[in-house]
Amino acid sequence: MKKHKPLLASLALSSLLLSGCAAAAGSVIAPSDVLTPATTSTEVGHTDSHGGGHHGGGSATPDATADGPSDAALMVCGEQPMDRLTSILDLDQDAHTINDWADSTFTCTYHLEEGDLVISVKEAKDQATALTYFDAMQALAKDAKPIEGLANLGFPAYETADGSAVFQKDSFVLHVDAADLPATIGPDSVTRNALAYQLSTTILACWIEHP
Repeated sequence: MKKHKPLLASLALSSLLLSGCAAAAGSVIAPSDVLTPATTSTEVGHTDSHGGGHHGGGSATPDATADGPSDAALMVCGEQPMDRLTSILDLDQDAHTINDWADSTFTCTYHLEEGDLVISVKEAKDQATALTYFDAMQALAKDAKPIEGLANLGFPAYETADGSAVFQKDSFVLHVDAADLPATIGPDSVTRNALAYQLSTTILACWIEHP
């Protein structure tokens, strides 16, 4: 069965990409909803987006520059995750965001009435370094649980009980942190873990669709 895992993950990811970068607006997916096989910072920008549009996305590139993050990292503060968040929580207007760039990490903080949602991307020099960083994060995380089977889309991934989802892809480590939010949020009482997972897969789909 193990040899079929890459194919199964590829099929899961392909289905996610069918609707473009963002997943279907009418559904919220959590890791448990996905079928699994049986066996001092430099501020990059400050955007008041109370109904005033989205941050620019652009095509993904793997290389950050000394002056700032890559286009791929900037996507975490772009249209797709914002649209997905707005849809899931049924917001009347875009959340206010603040972003910064420090220690090769781009961070976008979404200010919601219930608390802050923080999405960050660590940009390592190569895939091996990113995986080392991911492994260290997982070892230090409290109550970390691997995301396995089709739910991880073929990437190293874990979630925490307090509402974080972390994925490693290529030279990136993506961290969606919903720990500051209540256990459930929005009109459909979405769990913060499901929210973190859904935004993670939305961003991953964009990275793959725009390599």
